Amino acid sequence: MADLALIEAVNLALASEMQRDARVVVLGEDIGRNGGVFRATLGLLDRYGPERVIDTPLAEMLVAAMAIGLSTQGIRAVAEIQFSGFLYPCLDQVVNHATRYRNRTRGRLSCPLVIRAPNGGGIHAPEHHSESLEATFAHLPGLRVVAPSSPARAYGLLLAAIRDPDPVIFLEPTRLYRLFKQPVEDSGEALPLDTCFIDRSGTDITLVSWGAMMHDTRLAADRLAEDGISAEIVDVATLKPLDLDTILDSVAKTGRCVIVSESARAGGWASEIAAGLAEHGLLSLFAPVMRVAGYDTPMPLARQERVYIPDVSRILHEVRKVFEMAPR
Repeated sequence: MADLALIEAVNLALASEMQRDARVVVLGEDIGRNGGVFRATLGLLDRYGPERVIDTPLAEMLVAAMAIGLSTQGIRAVAEIQFSGFLYPCLDQVVNHATRYRNRTRGRLSCPLVIRAPNGGGIHAPEHHSESLEATFAHLPGLRVVAPSSPARAYGLLLAAIRDPDPVIFLEPTRLYRLFKQPVEDSGEALPLDTCFIDRSGTDITLVSWGAMMHDTRLAADRLAEDGISAEIVDVATLKPLDLDTILDSVAKTGRCVIVSESARAGGWASEIAAGLAEHGLLSLFAPVMRVAGYDTPMPLARQERVYIPDVSRILHEVRKVFEMAPR
């Protein structure tokens, strides 16, 4: 057991699974000698050698194609894309091949592939380094989309993603890479995919979030507690397939819901969750479901991104609107 930051937990999970399973291979741009742009693969080349830690050319479509080819031939490939905004060239390979192998071959082949990428803003980088693209990939049938919110969940969910028989997009919250540490045990135990986690129990309102925005959501819940409002926090964790039942159960208890997302508002995954609540949980709600999200603009450059990314004050503003419509 050691106190680890999220990026260290990712590194630990990769090393642990490479030790456990000789089929696991990692590949990507600068992941070997340099240890990756955020150092997620630091030390793996020395431990496992160049046949299992592969530096690729600067060509994201090639990285995805190599990983898919390896994964269909019995290798557990884990590809790193340096930033989520660089995932667009991978779409051709992911959409037309990775997500279709199981159906295309009537189950004879699968594609046990993980594509890791930092996701979202918070490091004051150019706009294409800081986008939040989870809804783009969650729209694709046949693809799991996972977004951890803490070091311990990053460790357990990444193990599960590598062991999964189908392709997974693993979106690591850039802003949380080194924001805080927590105890992480290198137990080799995976956390379950396809399920939400109740991060904090409450009775008055349900706050739903994932990835980096879970940090702000937890801070908002602390502020609400000071005012005597008990907020239940649901960490979605696996966005696709969505565990709507856990969210519905929480809203049935609290009667109110605010969904917090960093991505652009229109067509975001918060909208999909809100639609599910409208279809299946309407009679449990005392007030409309509210969304806190980014704006329908490109991610601004550098320090301007702090205006774009939702913060605690914006979360509290939407919560207050809910209680104005439906007082306790």
